[in-house]
Amino acid sequence: MADTSPILIAYDGSPPARAAVGEAARLFAPGEAIVLTVWEPGLAEMMMVPDATGMGSTMLPFDPSVTREVERASEEHAQSVAAEGAALAREAGLDARALAVEDLTDPPDAIVSAAEEHGARAIVIGSRGLGGLKSKLLGSTSKVVLHRAACPVVVVRQPDEHGARQDEPVSED
Repeated sequence: MADTSPILIAYDGSPPARAAVGEAARLFAPGEAIVLTVWEPGLAEMMMVPDATGMGSTMLPFDPSVTREVERASEEHAQSVAAEGAALAREAGLDARALAVEDLTDPPDAIVSAAEEHGARAIVIGSRGLGGLKSKLLGSTSKVVLHRAACPVVVVRQPDEHGARQDEPVSED
């Protein structure tokens, strides 16, 4: 009997995420999919202002009403991005629904937690294909998800401008 559990597609609107939606449909259609966008609360709680010497900076809280408005806008944007990804997934043949979740620790943990919470049979995630120093400096969400998830993870490389997949392997350092 085929597994009817949903897959989880991590989606941020980027070209690698769009490629991940297409690959997820190729591999798992017509199955159920959850298209997940992670948003980070608390970004508006602090702002940088020069310190008394003018040399450094000090963190000061924003006006609470501004903070609430920025938080609301961030969440609405994440919901919109998730809805866009779910629409792409439905167009590609998946039975998809959108889900926006708060990043309470870091994006990979939010993705893995959502997959566990929804009983996902697999996670599909795009990769920017950074290698070497760039990967070490910027980090790799797909790499961390790959190592933390209990379910299978499909990492989809972004196609180049000619439609071919980049052939440089994702750094595992």
